Amino acid sequence: MKGLLLSKDELVKCENAIEESIVRAVETSKMNGAILALSGGIDSALVAVLASRVVDVFGLLLPDRATSDPGDMEDARDLAKSLGMDYELIEIGGIVEAVYSARPNLGPKECRLAYANVKPRVRMIMNYFASNLDGRIVLGTGNKTELLMGYFTKYGDGGVDLLPIAGLYKTRVRQMAKHVGVPEAIIKKPPSAGLWKGQTDEGEMGISYEALDKILYGVYDLGLSYGEIQKETGVDEATFTRIMERVRDNEHKRNMPPITDITAVIGP
Repeated sequence: MKGLLLSKDELVKCENAIEESIVRAVETSKMNGAILALSGGIDSALVAVLASRVVDVFGLLLPDRATSDPGDMEDARDLAKSLGMDYELIEIGGIVEAVYSARPNLGPKECRLAYANVKPRVRMIMNYFASNLDGRIVLGTGNKTELLMGYFTKYGDGGVDLLPIAGLYKTRVRQMAKHVGVPEAIIKKPPSAGLWKGQTDEGEMGISYEALDKILYGVYDLGLSYGEIQKETGVDEATFTRIMERVRDNEHKRNMPPITDITAVIGP
């Protein structure tokens, strides 16, 4: 779709804006640097490359032995070394299992999503434990596509201090990753949150990022109608409606919790 892909000049402008936002967040918070969870995927790799240029970044590798791909951790470790980032690997499987054991009468077959969401919430705890110990802000890795779709865990990978690449659709993340030199093996890897074995983002959402980005960009950036989107992408009405409903239903994830207005009841 015209306009979705960035020009060379736009890539440079986005690159500079992201780096400046990271520096500003660290300086404003009066912290020593940043914490970043490295998954071995493209989003965290892009944030790592950009952040490591401008602030002191400590990487956390937080695999769960039950579901994490060892190859992802190798990619994460290799990237950290190539960037000169200090990092630590902490296996979170025991913590995850301890949470599961609190409800032994239920299992992942009955409550798959609830079980899957434990992992990103444990990672959030580990990020902030390290953040408090070292005086660093926590950098998130969510992109614009994920935020609009609500494809993240509330108070899990959504619990961060700054979302540096949340203004970029996944299509643009891939462009930016190539632009800044993220290893090709990471760029080509099927996106996965590692929630369970064989899980992929596109498989779970039921649509490719390429098609999804065209729809979201058409609606939210260009203001196109369904008819115009259909002409551009060929998407059927049922798929379009499902995507729009998901964006609407996940609005709560993109906002702070509502506050009950007591002043309206008792006055100032």
